[in-house]
Amino acid sequence: MKQLRNTVIRAGLEALYFSGAHVLLRPIFAGVGAIFMLHHVRPRRDPGFQPNRHLEVEPEFLRAMLTHLRHLDVDIVSVDEMHRRLSERDFARRFACFTFDDGYRDNRDFALPVMREFDAPLTVYVASDFAEGTGRLWWVALEQVIARASSIEAPVGGTTTRFDTNTPAAKQAAFDRLHDWLRGLPGEHDMQREISTLCARHGIDETNIARELCMSWDELKPFADDPLVTIGAHTVTHCNLASQSETSASFELATSRARIEAALQRPVLHLAYPYGDRIAAGPREFALARAAGFKTAVTTRPGMIFPESAEHLTALQRVSLNGNYQDERMIPVLTSGAATAMWNGFRRIDAA
Repeated sequence: MKQLRNTVIRAGLEALYFSGAHVLLRPIFAGVGAIFMLHHVRPRRDPGFQPNRHLEVEPEFLRAMLTHLRHLDVDIVSVDEMHRRLSERDFARRFACFTFDDGYRDNRDFALPVMREFDAPLTVYVASDFAEGTGRLWWVALEQVIARASSIEAPVGGTTTRFDTNTPAAKQAAFDRLHDWLRGLPGEHDMQREISTLCARHGIDETNIARELCMSWDELKPFADDPLVTIGAHTVTHCNLASQSETSASFELATSRARIEAALQRPVLHLAYPYGDRIAAGPREFALARAAGFKTAVTTRPGMIFPESAEHLTALQRVSLNGNYQDERMIPVLTSGAATAMWNGFRRIDAA
């Protein structure tokens, strides 16, 4: 199903490109700016089983996007400057804001050097448990389990189900099914129990993944000192806030902010919701983010920034730079707003 979805999205992007419709739609749907969402930036890995490839783009693709924005004479601004423009209704010039979720080490090693070439600010949202080295990146753990196994058993839907994982296609199908099952479990403890069981059964050290991939506090301190870098919060555990009680969700927001501020000795005023889609962040979470003192909070709901976005500063939409579609031909389609407009049924704001 996800493979079909990716195929449909790519076909839609290519249709907009080859028809030239994105050029006609740009004046209507480009808005006043865009917040771009990234995770990993790193060189292409060897071909093979990479179900999380959508979370990574190559440095050259990031460079191509920045080059395109400079060609359009778009201001590339910090999240603080974006907040100022929205708050003061300063829409004289279009802007772009680059955001990176989770706090991966490759943001420092590969993204920052490219951003420096363009004197372009970036915001990195840090999950404090990842920086502590205690967090669990369960989607990476699941990838590693399936990569190693020739078959997997899991209690999907309350019934033990065996998944063949002996071929690349079978591995991808198993990952898609198990990923959706894990995300659909009632609570974070249920998810953690099941992924920990799979890791123990197949010899994967899930406790080491955050230390391998994410910047530690000692690494984040000099990184945060760079004048181009802003550090935001991404909760403590990278949990689905909507599945938490209000007390637990508020704790995740306030505690992540407090831990980052204590470790880095700087204010943390901006938030990214983990997962960030409709089943992870809605009106309750938007209100909790405001109550926790965040100036802005970003979702993963697709969309450009419009003047009306100023009324929804803790429900801001983003444009994903997705590793499945890192074709330079698609860059003008993404910046036109045409693709996200079609995805949203031509609604400008999705904050309900």
